[in-house]
Amino acid sequence: MFFKEDTTFNDIRDKSLQQWLDEMEQHEDVAVRGGVKLTREYVQYLKDEIGRLRHENEVKNAYLKKLREKR
Repeated sequence: MFFKEDTTFNDIRDKSLQQWLDEMEQHEDVAVRGGVKLTREYVQYLKDEIGRLRHENEVKNAYLKKLREKR
């Protein structure tokens, strides 16, 4: 009854971002090249934060389900 989440759009968007960042790594301006590393780190941080929040949500949902079953 449950379907796997379709992540096609997000996958394409992520690949596009990574390709653009790869191109920016070759830029002649040092500030741009430095920004690439910062951007990659920030994107990874956001992905980790999303994962943490999803896990936290699952734990809360499981707890609330147990509370409902006790009633």
